[in-house]
Amino acid sequence: MKIPSEFDHIRPFEPEELPAVYDRLLANPQFRQVLAYLYPGVGIDDIAARMRACRTNLEFQVAFCYRFLEQLLAKASTGCDMDASAIDNTRRYTFISNHRDIVLDSALLDKLLIDAGFTTTCEIAIGDNLLSLPWVKDLVRVNKSFIVERSLSPREMLVASKRLAAYMHFAIADKQENIWIAQREGRAKNSDDRTQEAILKMMAMGGEGSLTERLASLHIVPLTISYEYDPCDFLKAAEFQLKRDVPGWHKSANDDVVSMRTGIMGYKGRIHYHCSPCIDEWLNQMDTSVGKQAVLAAIARHIDTEIHRHYRLYPCNYVALGLMEGTTSYDNYYTHHDQAEFEHYLSGQLAKIDIPDKDEDFLRARMIEMYANPARNFIAAQ
Repeated sequence: MKIPSEFDHIRPFEPEELPAVYDRLLANPQFRQVLAYLYPGVGIDDIAARMRACRTNLEFQVAFCYRFLEQLLAKASTGCDMDASAIDNTRRYTFISNHRDIVLDSALLDKLLIDAGFTTTCEIAIGDNLLSLPWVKDLVRVNKSFIVERSLSPREMLVASKRLAAYMHFAIADKQENIWIAQREGRAKNSDDRTQEAILKMMAMGGEGSLTERLASLHIVPLTISYEYDPCDFLKAAEFQLKRDVPGWHKSANDDVVSMRTGIMGYKGRIHYHCSPCIDEWLNQMDTSVGKQAVLAAIARHIDTEIHRHYRLYPCNYVALGLMEGTTSYDNYYTHHDQAEFEHYLSGQLAKIDIPDKDEDFLRARMIEMYANPARNFIAAQ
């Protein structure tokens, strides 16, 4: 397939490019260290042979990513499944989901799509702020990621947004790939998941026809991701206090690396993915006479409602909601043991936080809020 050259520096690598990329990765000392950690006792020559045997990105994902995720889930979760009954595994979709984990949200979707009988995985939107190391950028593009350019001037951002939207439409219509994109830039640190209208506005810069026709041509599926426990909850709580106490505080590149490592390796409990119906038909029935901004706002609200009403809630969510609201209204959703277990979990996570002038009450309240908000939004969406 002929891919327009304008996409060359943001798209995933094509199969014919993979051998040269494999050579670059295998020659990189940091990448080799990662391989040694992931595959202890396996020689680099054996790993190299397995990589070079992967002729496509999908073959690479099945040979390396799928098996890694199987092993990871066995150690770091008590089960992971997806309800895909509302969609057709012979079609291609743009999955818009809430965003909990930097790496695993999309990686687990890839595995679950294969389990659900899809013949391909998805191309993954990833911000270039996470790709400061050249070998990491190479690796994610092997893993079917396309790059969202950030930290640009307004003029450059407009050009980049149009290029990104055009690529997404090309990936769905011409490449016949699925797409995953988060509903907002960055993770919702307090788990109050809301779709940014700017994401939808960007997506509608590509394609043809009216606003709703352009979005319908991407075949959007709201996707709900529910982790019982978020291994990064204590890191997110620390960020809240640092932003409160330190003027101009911003995360460093190393902070992102720590979040990625913690999110991947940390314990997550039960994990559930839920695909809502594709919104094409709903879009085609919209009243678009109310104006572009009102239409975008209505679409964002619809996606949010679909995501919220399909949360898989766990006892810890109801315990947290009761603690946040100071009520016993949700007591029938959990046992005394569930409450004691969650309180013990909170204490353990709080103990991991090491920052100046540690404000235990504030940090505890932020962590409770992270677990309560999905329950609050679920109840509101019903």
